Amino acid sequence: MSPLLSLRNIWLEYGDKIVLENVNLDIEAGSFVSIIGPSGAGKSSLLRVVLGQEVPTRGRIFLDGEPLLSECGPDRGVVFQRYSVFPHLSALRNTVFGLECEKAPLSARLFGKARRAAEAEAAEMLDAVGLGHAMHVYPAQMSGGMQQRLAIAQALIKRPRILLLDEPFGALDPGIRADMHGLIRRLWRDNGLTIIMVTHDIREAFSLGTRVLAFDKRRHDPHAPHRFGATAVYDLPLRKAEPEETPDAADQGQPESKESVGHG
Repeated sequence: MSPLLSLRNIWLEYGDKIVLENVNLDIEAGSFVSIIGPSGAGKSSLLRVVLGQEVPTRGRIFLDGEPLLSECGPDRGVVFQRYSVFPHLSALRNTVFGLECEKAPLSARLFGKARRAAEAEAAEMLDAVGLGHAMHVYPAQMSGGMQQRLAIAQALIKRPRILLLDEPFGALDPGIRADMHGLIRRLWRDNGLTIIMVTHDIREAFSLGTRVLAFDKRRHDPHAPHRFGATAVYDLPLRKAEPEETPDAADQGQPESKESVGHG
């Protein structure tokens, strides 16, 4: 079977500073790839290259055997550690906005039947991430966990094939983090996603991933640390079948004690 995503001889350089060095990876459709490594090992840079925010200095990326477009596209969604939501928009409007930009790129506004259809789709997505009860709530009234659920809804509303997660749960306390793990497992399974996640939490990497990549520099020069870049030094397939189904409060239809509206 051909890989969904292929990275061939990827280098990322800023002047004489080398961030990524000769990265070669094949990522299968439906996999959950966790990326770990020390700070500064190019993990987030790799996500930006796949997303299209960074253009590699050398090398090529292929999606389904075709060259990947350098600009961000609907085939890729991203969730960052800090909540990338619009504070002046309700949860529903935050989620609808992605559809408006896609279907009305010039005005970023939909009207009439098209708007009602977009709002219905956004409401369905919010319900899927456990925010069906908070569609008209604003981010300032939400807990951190709720805002991250909203960011996930924003990313998934355009039905991406690849979901990129950059330390998505790092700012959450342990209880909410466990709920979010259950949520992302369920969304991965139900939506047939391919996920690439950067994390500093080794336990999180192994509990969620079907494959763990450790990024670091193969070569080090203490007198010129910028001269060598990072690559995948370990590639550990975990050979999981179906992701474990961890019920969270949203699945059970119960409110989450630490994610109630108006609490941080």
